[in-house]
Amino acid sequence: MSETKPTCKEVMLHICDNLGEELNSAKCISIRAHMENCNSCNRYFNSVETTIEFYKKYNVELPEKAHNRLIDMLGLKD
Repeated sequence: MSETKPTCKEVMLHICDNLGEELNSAKCISIRAHMENCNSCNRYFNSVETTIEFYKKYNVELPEKAHNRLIDMLGLKD
């Protein structure tokens, strides 16, 4: 079973949902424009994506404390 990658729209919805904003709100439009033109943010996003893919693909076992720090750092904590 392979997972499909989220679309850009799904990523933007997730970001905007976490900001409490609508996809077409001024803040989300601003974020989207920034992401399209910011090499630094794109590198950061790609490094987070690579880390998540590595974590999933290799089923890395981390001590609970390290796992929790990674989840916090990636902003994936519920």
